[in-house]
Amino acid sequence: MNKQRLIGLIKKEFIQIIRDPSAIAIAFIMPVILLFIFGYGVSLDAHHIPIAVVEDQHTHESSEFIAGLNQSSYFSPHYYTTIDDAQKAMMNHEVNAILWIRDDFAKNLYQNKVAPISTLINGTDANNARLTEGYLQGVWQVWLTQYAMINAKPFIIPVSTQSRIWFNPALKSRDYLVPGLIAVIMTLIGALLTALVVAREWERGTMEALMASPVSISEILLGKLIPYFIMGMGGMLLSVVLAVTLFDVPLRGSLVLLLLFSALFLLVALGMGLLISSVAKNQFVAGQIAIIVTFLPAFILSGFVFDIHSMPAPIQFITHIVAARYYVTILQTLFLAGDIWPILINNGIALLIMAIFFLGLTWLRSRKRLD
Repeated sequence: MNKQRLIGLIKKEFIQIIRDPSAIAIAFIMPVILLFIFGYGVSLDAHHIPIAVVEDQHTHESSEFIAGLNQSSYFSPHYYTTIDDAQKAMMNHEVNAILWIRDDFAKNLYQNKVAPISTLINGTDANNARLTEGYLQGVWQVWLTQYAMINAKPFIIPVSTQSRIWFNPALKSRDYLVPGLIAVIMTLIGALLTALVVAREWERGTMEALMASPVSISEILLGKLIPYFIMGMGGMLLSVVLAVTLFDVPLRGSLVLLLLFSALFLLVALGMGLLISSVAKNQFVAGQIAIIVTFLPAFILSGFVFDIHSMPAPIQFITHIVAARYYVTILQTLFLAGDIWPILINNGIALLIMAIFFLGLTWLRSRKRLD
């Protein structure tokens, strides 16, 4: 390998990147846009759920219970005089749930009888329905405890639970989503950008000129790999800075380890991009293949949004060949939990094997031939 030729190829690639602003936009502007969209626009939490409240008989007890809803940030109560009006409101999607306090609520409560409260929940969005049900049970539980204390009545629960949430005590979905988004961004930078740029060279005919020169195939591959590796790491650092400063996502692990494992994942993504470009020498085809085999699996099958353990067994098996799965686990561990070595080492080894596989396969497939 000739060092001077390699440096010349890297300089040529950087000059080409500067002349073509689209590559810089994909590497540095697209991460900012994606972080803004997902950081502010996507949330798995439910706040201010519109709920219809119907009181058949206004009593002191029912008012206290409804006050718990007003004080909760999870609910936005709407008041109706009859259950029929409330049901019409839910049919018109004006509210997502109905809380119906019957006329015998207070009477049964005084007589230590069962005082049921009816709840109707819109199950169209199953996740939202489960959250609404859980929040309502929480409000109900708090009110029952306070009612028993104020009225000096026994409130016996057979099991006493002491819950403590680790790593994300505020249960902010943003803290969970933003680290995973970095994996999606780096997949786009590494695989999509590399595949498009090399395919563009084939379309413009500049690759043929490169092939006719004395440079070796290893020098060509490294000349493509190194500049986009530097750009990818720059995009990753920008994403990490935005995650920590703009979205207040804690980084509890080591920054050095984050850089190390990010570099490893970027090599996998670049290897996939170069492999795609060795198969498809057309920008449109290369872009389509890159999106289907890299971006979509990274988005859907990596655990970034959807829990892998909730997927069917065959889909869980397929996720083992998705590199982003291992990187998302590493990112979520380093950001939220810290340096948990067993998780980092196991997933890091998986990334190392995939990097060797894709880069090795790319080198084997690459030949200085024009056909």
